[in-house]
Amino acid sequence: MSEENSKPPKSFYWTAGIALAWNLMGMSAYVAQVTMTPDAMSALPETERMLYENVPSWATSAFAIAVTAGTLGCVLLLMRKALAMPVFIASLLGVLAQNYNSFVLMDTMSALGAVAAIFSAAVTIIGAYLIWFTSDSKKNGWLS
Repeated sequence: MSEENSKPPKSFYWTAGIALAWNLMGMSAYVAQVTMTPDAMSALPETERMLYENVPSWATSAFAIAVTAGTLGCVLLLMRKALAMPVFIASLLGVLAQNYNSFVLMDTMSALGAVAAIFSAAVTIIGAYLIWFTSDSKKNGWLS
């Protein structure tokens, strides 16, 4: 393998940069959810409004952990720090907790349809990919 701290290819930076943009979109979705005004909430279709109104605080916290850790993990990756690995693991655990709430405890599928499951699957796959990518980057000597 490559020696420690060898220079990564441009694809490394592209991947980390795109992942950062993805996680920043997640951060904006989180902020939009937790700062939704009563007027905005009342404008939602009833099934969606009921979902938002019944999200337990632990699931909202899991959302915050998922997007904050994901964003921080991407910044650490761009800084070429191996600390990105446990941070991405925390992010994925947050995603899994959210999914548990959405699909086991709440009936998100009936309110939002298959799109919710597809999007949640994509978020989970991307989270797992970032863990793999970080591990592979460490093996290639791109992280310290």
